[in-house]
Amino acid sequence: MKDPKISYLKRTHGSAKLWKQASEIMPGGVTASIKYFEPYPIFMKRAKGARLFDVDGNEYIDYCLCLGPLILGHCHPAVVEAIKKQLDHRGTTIYGTPHELEIKMARKLKRSVKSIEKLRFVNSGLEATHHAIRVARAYTKRNKIAKFEGHYHGAHDDVAVSISPPLYLAGRKEAPTAVSNSAGLPESVLENTVILPFNDLAATEKIVKEHRDYLAAVIIEPVARGFLPPEKDFLKGLKELTQKNGIVLIFDEIMTGFRLALGGAAEYFGVIPDIVTLGKIIGGGLPIGVFGGKDEIMEWVSPVGAKAPYERVFHSGTFNGCPTVLAAGLATIETLEKRGTYAHINWVAQEVKKCMKDAFADRKIQVQVIGLGSMWQCVFTSSEVKNYRDVASADIKKRRDFDLELINNGVFVTPGRTYYTSLAHTKSDVEKTFESVEKAAKAISES
Repeated sequence: MKDPKISYLKRTHGSAKLWKQASEIMPGGVTASIKYFEPYPIFMKRAKGARLFDVDGNEYIDYCLCLGPLILGHCHPAVVEAIKKQLDHRGTTIYGTPHELEIKMARKLKRSVKSIEKLRFVNSGLEATHHAIRVARAYTKRNKIAKFEGHYHGAHDDVAVSISPPLYLAGRKEAPTAVSNSAGLPESVLENTVILPFNDLAATEKIVKEHRDYLAAVIIEPVARGFLPPEKDFLKGLKELTQKNGIVLIFDEIMTGFRLALGGAAEYFGVIPDIVTLGKIIGGGLPIGVFGGKDEIMEWVSPVGAKAPYERVFHSGTFNGCPTVLAAGLATIETLEKRGTYAHINWVAQEVKKCMKDAFADRKIQVQVIGLGSMWQCVFTSSEVKNYRDVASADIKKRRDFDLELINNGVFVTPGRTYYTSLAHTKSDVEKTFESVEKAAKAISES
């Protein structure tokens, strides 16, 4: 097989030049580590619908979609109009005071997401999970939290643990060891973070019972990394376990919220958590996050009636509830509510997934195409994939080579990451994607 990096280097000279300049002023040449991939990331110049255009003039069908938020595609007319209207009619990007749009958006979210009785806005998914954990600690008066191995909840200290641990450090699969995912993480974080094995309810129950007197919360991505689904009754069993032991159950729905369904994974699987965190899609392509849940838990955030600040959970932020963001988010949700929107988005995903499965099968490539709705990944292994360790044991190089071949053939993805589809993808896009998938599968089959 010809190294896909050779073709990549030939067609992206402009990106190479800009990445070199960026590296002189930004560590790694990027402002988020997830945006980097070898040999260097592509620098985009413009976008429209389901298309991206880079600085070298290359055009791509986009299945990254800003790592998920752009469920309507780039520059959807309803979102653009909502932002323009906010700026033209209201005269500002942000007030710095309460405003009516906050109430409208909060009500919209509450109607869709059954676990929300009250909520607060923040500016990212990271902030949402950070505050969800803090309020759970205040409510339970306990310090430890539990998270699942391989699940991602942002980069703050509490959860920067066992996201992608080397398997030789991870301990036994039924009793994972807490492994730091970042330099600069205090030892106390590892001591206060319990790691659970996803899709193993019996082992999870044993660990939770061992720590139940100290656990404030269990936080989980209901669909791990947006593509690995829970086994039947796993979430139901987890809810019963946490409820029985007085532990707050947090669903991190930053990826699944408004992508699996209007009510997210909670609606899809019929399990209601105590707290939910949202982000990505609900900002319409602008920065946002939400944490919300039961009234009795969320009341710990209210400053009303507190005799001293330390009696309540401190939560603030200059840009929380930014009206420009909420206008874009409302337009997105209102479009998703229209008949046929989800059907189209999921149809595109179904067609591309089928094409990938067929292309791999025709060439006898051992790979699992896994995901729900409009999110999926290709895991290059012949074994069943149920958790992080199964993914980590797969052929990661082959996956990255496949993704680079897709990019070389006009399909943009972030190598090794989840694929997403949007309302903007057309039948023509799907047909062109088929051609790119066939070429990429052929290339890696010759390795």
